[in-house]
This record gives sequence, C-alpha cells and structure tokens, in this order.
Amino acid sequence: MHVAGLQSRRRERGTTLESYVSIALGSALGGAGRYWCSGLVARHFGETFPWGTLVVNILGSFVVGFADALLAGTPVRHFVMAGLCGGYTTFSAFSLQTLNLARSGDWLRAGANVGTSVVTCLISVWLGHIAAVALNQAKWV
Repeated sequence: MHVAGLQSRRRERGTTLESYVSIALGSALGGAGRYWCSGLVARHFGETFPWGTLVVNILGSFVVGFADALLAGTPVRHFVMAGLCGGYTTFSAFSLQTLNLARSGDWLRAGANVGTSVVTCLISVWLGHIAAVALNQAKWV
C-alpha cells in the first residue's frame, strides 16, 4: 500500500497525532472534572454511600449519549467521548467502592450502588441521545 493510502486509512480511524493529543487533553480535563464533582457531591451528601461517583457516572452517561448523537462524524467526537468522558466517568472507582461495601458486609448498599448505577446511567445515556437528536432536528427546521 502506498503512503498516501495508509495515511488516509489512519485518518479514517482517528489515529492521527492530533486525535491522540485531543483525547489526552480531554482525559486530563475529564479527570479534573471528576475529582471536583465527586468531591463536591461527597461533601454535600456524605460518604456513607458513593453519591459522588454515582452523580459523575450519570452525568457522564448523559454526555456520552448526547455526544454520540450530536457529534457523529466530527473530529471533536474523540475529544468528548474518548477523552473527556473517558477521563470523567468512574467505572473503576464505582467497582472499587462497591467491592469495599461488599467486603465490609454492607451488601444492601453494594447492591443498591450496582442497581442504581446501571439503571440511572442507562436512562441518562438514553436521555442524552434523545436530547441531541431533538437538537439536531431543531437545527434543520
């Protein structure tokens, strides 16, 4: 394959240096946003239940659903979805907090965290998608 064809295929898959820089920047901003938001929620509601992680995951799910519908085919999609949301959402923190609740014998809270997180994040990603589809339709009216 010639060089131009290889470069074209890389651009189609989003493997340009600019894509990686964009994703890295989004990840840094998302991580800082997660730290701020989860801390704010934890200070307000306490830490007996991982409310901060739950709120971050719900908001991140909304943004992923919104961005998926609104930014399809745009270069900023990588920044928002892989970068910002990848750095912002906290599945690893969710998993560790759920494990810690279970290990301490608090099975009710561990189960509530899993059930609440799955249901609310699925609803949130769906609402984000619906909001972006409505916005896309309004732009063309």
